[in-house]
Amino acid sequence: MNNEFLKQLNESQQEAVLYNDGASLVIAGAGSGKTRVLTYKIAWLLEQGMRPWQILALTFTNKAAREMKERIGRLVGEEQARYLQMGTFHSVFARILRAEAEHIGYNSNFTIYDQTDARSLVKAIIKEMGLDDKVYKPSSVADRISMAKNHLILPQAYAQSAWASDDAQQKRPQVSHIYIRYAERCRQANAMDFDDLLVQTWVLFQNHEDIRRKYVDKFHFVLVDEYQDTNFAQQSIVYQLTKERQMVCVVGDDAQSIYSFRGANIDNILNFRSQYEGARLFKLEQNYRSTQLIVQAANSLIRRNERQIPKNVYSKNEHGEKLQLKPAYSDKEEAMIVAQDIKRLKRQDHCNWSDFAILYRTNSQSRSFEEQLRKDNIPYRIYGGLSFYQRKEIKDVIAYFRLIANPYDEEAFKRIINYPARGIGDTTVGKIVQTAQAYGVSLWQVITEPILFPMDVSKATMTKIQAFRGLIESWVSRLNTEDVYTLGHDIIMTSGISKDIYSGRNPEDISRQENLEEFLSGLQDFVESRREEDMGDQVYLPDFLQEVALLTDLDSDNGDENDKVTLMTIHSAKGLEFPTVFVVGLEENIFPSPMCTNSMRELEEERRLLYVAITRAEKHCVLTCAQNRFRYGRMEYDTPSRFIRDIDPELLDVHSEAGGGTSIFGGSRSASWMQNPRPVATQFKADPKPRAVAPRQPEKPVDPFGPQFKRVYNAVAPRPMASDPSAGDLREGSTIEHQRFGVGTVIKIEGTGENTKATVQFRNVGTKQLLLKFAKFKIIG
Repeated sequence: MNNEFLKQLNESQQEAVLYNDGASLVIAGAGSGKTRVLTYKIAWLLEQGMRPWQILALTFTNKAAREMKERIGRLVGEEQARYLQMGTFHSVFARILRAEAEHIGYNSNFTIYDQTDARSLVKAIIKEMGLDDKVYKPSSVADRISMAKNHLILPQAYAQSAWASDDAQQKRPQVSHIYIRYAERCRQANAMDFDDLLVQTWVLFQNHEDIRRKYVDKFHFVLVDEYQDTNFAQQSIVYQLTKERQMVCVVGDDAQSIYSFRGANIDNILNFRSQYEGARLFKLEQNYRSTQLIVQAANSLIRRNERQIPKNVYSKNEHGEKLQLKPAYSDKEEAMIVAQDIKRLKRQDHCNWSDFAILYRTNSQSRSFEEQLRKDNIPYRIYGGLSFYQRKEIKDVIAYFRLIANPYDEEAFKRIINYPARGIGDTTVGKIVQTAQAYGVSLWQVITEPILFPMDVSKATMTKIQAFRGLIESWVSRLNTEDVYTLGHDIIMTSGISKDIYSGRNPEDISRQENLEEFLSGLQDFVESRREEDMGDQVYLPDFLQEVALLTDLDSDNGDENDKVTLMTIHSAKGLEFPTVFVVGLEENIFPSPMCTNSMRELEEERRLLYVAITRAEKHCVLTCAQNRFRYGRMEYDTPSRFIRDIDPELLDVHSEAGGGTSIFGGSRSASWMQNPRPVATQFKADPKPRAVAPRQPEKPVDPFGPQFKRVYNAVAPRPMASDPSAGDLREGSTIEHQRFGVGTVIKIEGTGENTKATVQFRNVGTKQLLLKFAKFKIIG
């Protein structure tokens, strides 16, 4: 098998797979077969005699872990693959924490709080402390706590750190106290949030050397996917597990590090060889996805970044076409240009709607494209919408499940104690919370031991509370004797949820009913598939809860598999590919984000984001920008993104005819743009962090302000539009330039005075009738 095994890899992939004598860093350029290297490396380790349970592979999505395990199963047999220790950071560490929970003061049945639960608890604490929630916004404080955890800053240490000093400067000095209370409440509720799954694993290994050694001895080889996306906590735990043996292989691409807002730290991959002395570096540079010109254009862009591991990505695919730059007068015309191109390319290439993706920097940009696609009857889907398990009716059921699995779960308790309504109002819940805080116990303890923890409530109210308690306890007693479908179905029926949801017949009610039915089908499938796959008796409610808690939006299909154009943010597009990609809204106030232009470090991440967008394309990549778009209630003028200038102009076709004329936005603004170019390297604050690698050495030095780039920018630089021209100067047959609709020809003029109207055939937006007294245009011919 070995020879056949290696024949399926190119030379660079073979080298990365076969090296197993120490730490290794595999830099995998876009479309270079990263997953293939990971799967074949694991298969090779198994071929060399390593046992599957001695291999730990960490991924960022359950989907990636499943796909790798399936591929490995096809290579070495499913029997071996099933015992691999493979999964997301959070799922793997959750299993370790459940096994070792007592060492860190938790019960093994702890609840996992999602982001909504965490923010709800933070909001409650802010209210209890009497703080102004306009100053201490719950979402902002929760994000601050999350980021501190990503940096392994524990509550007590936070209070003494520079983070607390910064909070004081921002007029939020109580954040450290909120963090301390938040940690205490999570522990009281026997709950961990997603960040705790990392932090508590690190604490476990840090404070219990015998347990750390136990897992070091268990995992002989550790592999990490998408290493550029790891945060400080993830990198620290990997090091705890590998520092002695140094049998670790990390795979990733520094050029695709785009998640710093989630805590990802590019320094982890840039500094890997400093942390693991003697680590080998392997580069996968052949792109199997895109045409040669798309790859070359992406290279010319990313070459502008200084903090990177140099590589020369290349393609042996067809030569292909240059990147297409299609400027527009407005977001409206931009959407029309994209829709027209989709229809043209679909006819030309005889392809499907699903072969097209529209990528944007922010979610809010989707509106104009959605409207235009609807008008043109082009089917589409928004990728990254509300996931199934985030819908209210599903979260209500899950809250019941969570409370039954762990009665100390405070957030679940508060969510369902009066749902469906059972006469336990907010005032009563508030008294339960106050009593729990006064005695330092959980809400559940208050209602189960009312003599020890007395409350000032009426006898009738206490009867209702005890009825609720009895209901929950009746299910708790069946927790480990009935499968999750049998118990779950009874919970939905007996609790009153089913009656509540099926009480209405409007479209929203029907949608909720369908969701509930699908949920029950999922429970049944979970039970049957676990049994069918011979995974033991792990079909109880806590097992289902752990599965659900670790799901992410990226793990779901997030829509049906029908033939539709995909609209999505670039962040959501990472890891995907499409024959044709439109990267829209390439303007200075959008891309780069105005929040990222004060730091070279942040600007380089924005450039990497565009690199990711371009490298999603297989055959066609179209860039668009608009001269103006409605924002903040008014029309705003924008300049093209500086990143357009970073692309080698020889690899870029500029369609100035998209707006008409040789200079689509005219000459006056073009001249001022080039007289005052935006020097990329000199307008930023100094990067506070030292450079991890030597500056890149481009093969062909390119002058970003040379004559070739002036040619590009003469075509796309915008200028203000003249307004209120004299109607007397306008004739049938005149060519006009309109600020929103672009270039068009006047085909008819009618009316007099203030009622004068002109019918104009525009090149991209069709026929429009303009009332001249309000129209903003310039006669150009």
